[in-house]
Amino acid sequence: MTRKNINPRVRVPKKVKQGDVFEVKTLVTHPMETGLRNDKETGQKIPRDIINKVNVTYNGKEVMKAIWHPAMSANPYSAFFVVADQSGPMTFTWIDDNAEIYTKEVMINVEG
Repeated sequence: MTRKNINPRVRVPKKVKQGDVFEVKTLVTHPMETGLRNDKETGQKIPRDIINKVNVTYNGKEVMKAIWHPAMSANPYSAFFVVADQSGPMTFTWIDDNAEIYTKEVMINVEG
């Protein structure tokens, strides 16, 4: 089943000085169904469908990894800090229960 309107968003500074710590913020549009709710029209259980793995790499090195559980809210937001090493891509990957993969890549611009 291909889902529409899954929209991963990432916010990083436009520029950062080498050696500085910067904040990375992410928000991904996803229903995060726990498998505990019933459809109001049919009465059938809505199948579990959550993002269960998040992986972030910076210049090919893993900088953040998370395992999420059904207690995560819909449209999960996360934030973490990274040390600016050198300019390069930061790649975000979210994987849900249906093995659907959502990715986003941003460029980190390091000065100095």
